Parts: sequence; structure tokens; C-alpha cells
Amino acid sequence: MFSLRRVKNDERDAHDLADLLRLGRLPEAWIADRATRGLRELVRYRHHLIGIRTGCKNQVHAVLAKCGTRVEMSDLFGAAGTAQLDSLQLEAPYRSRVGSLRRIIGLLDAEVAGLDRQIAEALAGDAGYHAIQAIPGVGPVLTAVFVAEIGDVTRFRRPEQLCSWAGLTPRHRESDAKVARGRITKQGSRLLRWAAIEAVQRSSANAGGMREIRDRIVERRGGAARNIGKTAAARKLLTLVFYGLRDGHIRCLAQPADTG
Repeated sequence: MFSLRRVKNDERDAHDLADLLRLGRLPEAWIADRATRGLRELVRYRHHLIGIRTGCKNQVHAVLAKCGTRVEMSDLFGAAGTAQLDSLQLEAPYRSRVGSLRRIIGLLDAEVAGLDRQIAEALAGDAGYHAIQAIPGVGPVLTAVFVAEIGDVTRFRRPEQLCSWAGLTPRHRESDAKVARGRITKQGSRLLRWAAIEAVQRSSANAGGMREIRDRIVERRGGAARNIGKTAAARKLLTLVFYGLRDGHIRCLAQPADTG
């Protein structure tokens, strides 16, 4: 509308904006309130620390591989892995580096635990926070990501709008009778998309249908469609998150009453 106008100045722009506002056609941007911004700060910082800790752990594995030391267990930093690290006889430079990395990992563990307590306290009275933990594969950490990144869920009228805002819907191009759909837009919060995909990966094959959705698509379309299946399951999961945050419960996941 503005681009087709022959005369363009501030006065005309002001009149046009006033008309759009009066007709309810002026798009509005949502700004998170102070509490949501504070929660996001905690959740995003925790995610950043986890990334640093993962990098340190990978460095320990790299040093052991360089020294030809075989790791027998799946978790090198669990009880059995810690015992193996304590008993290792490495040359001084490698022993010094592994010791330094383990101390850094210990400090990061303490910081992450402190952030977990702060986040849990901030969300203790949030009904949506407790409701969406009923979704298979969604624990307290991923739940905090959903609550912080989405914020006020009532700004979305339908779950489809939340999925679109999260960047999990395909691009749509339409010209005359030709319609083309492409890859997902990947707009919005990258952390929110990660949490949705991570929850799908963590859910069991027969829990709530999340993995079942992915597996059904892979079975029908082949192994190359694995990412497509994960994305479809993530949209289904975000739909449940929408209702959980909006209503304080997820009706389809509620346990039927015992009438016996």
C-alpha cells in the first residue's frame, strides 16, 4: 500500500498508520515482561554453560584418545568413569590438562546446579510449568526452556501459530495456481526448536505418540525422511505445550478416573 503511493511524507504515513490501527490491521510486536526476560536470562545462560561443559568433556576424551587410553564405560564422568580417571597414569603434560579440565567441569557442575535451583524457584507456582512435564520426554530443564522462550502463550490464538512462530512450519510460496512448499523457516527461537526436537528424541517409542509419529513417517518415506519425521513430531509436541501453558493441564494426557 505504502509503496504504490505517489506522494509519501510523514503526515501521510501517520494517517495511514492511524487507519490501520483503527481497523485492527496494524501488526504488533510482543515484548516480554520483566519476569519473562529474567527467566530467559537464567535459562539461556544455563544452556550456554552446558555447551562449555560439553566442550571440556570432549577435550578430556580427546586427550585420552591421544594417549591411547580406552574408555570402557558410556559415561566417563559418572562414578565408574571418575574412578578410571583417578587411576590413570598419564605423562605430566596430559595429566595436567586432564586435571585442569576436570576442575573446570566441577565448577560448571556447581554453577549449573545453582541455576537449576533458581529456575525451579521462579517457576514453582506456574501451572503450565507443571502441566507440560506430563508430556513424554519433557523434563524440568526442557519445560523451563518452553516456558521462558514462549512467554505469554495467550498471544497465540491457535497452536499452529505457535509452531509457525517457532520456525517449525515449511516455507510456503504461491503464484497463481502453483503452490510450492520448502524447508522449515527456522525463524524464531533456536533454543525453542532445539528443546522440541530434544523432547521427541527423549520420548520412548510408545509414549504419547511422539516417536511413533516420527517412526511412521520414516517407515512410509524411507530413512531420508528422518528429519521430516522429527519435525512433524516436534510440531505435535508444541501443540501439547500450547494447551498445557494455556489451560494449566493437557486433557489428552490426563489419566482416566478410576471408576472401580
